[in-house]
Amino acid sequence: MLHVTDTIAIQEWELSEHFTRSQGPGGQNVNKVETAVELRFEAARSPALSDAVKRRLQRLAGRRWTQDGAILILSQETRSQARNRELARDRLAELIRQALAAPKRRIATRPTLGSQRRRLKAKTVRGEVKSLRGRVEGDE
Repeated sequence: MLHVTDTIAIQEWELSEHFTRSQGPGGQNVNKVETAVELRFEAARSPALSDAVKRRLQRLAGRRWTQDGAILILSQETRSQARNRELARDRLAELIRQALAAPKRRIATRPTLGSQRRRLKAKTVRGEVKSLRGRVEGDE
């Protein structure tokens, strides 16, 4: 079981892990030991998450969200399979924690009268500067 918060825990049936050979340095170890972890979380079918959290999670996951509503997380930073498993699970938990935080609704405000006047004054001053850049007409 993966504990995300005090109230949310992901059951083991929602997670599946697939091990492959890792990329990068590691000598002969890379060629013979499957240390990279691909963690798959069935987010769309998860009873632990509400619909709003699932929508935010889909937006946060981006390319990692699959067509059938699962999140794929690949971890291959270390040479240890156990450590890569921990890192993948930590990343998933952090992603879910980010999705749990509902964004604040923006309250529409109007610009103050003083700021409107300052903006218009700056525009007129700038317009005057630009108008003075034209051709100089002589008295001849």
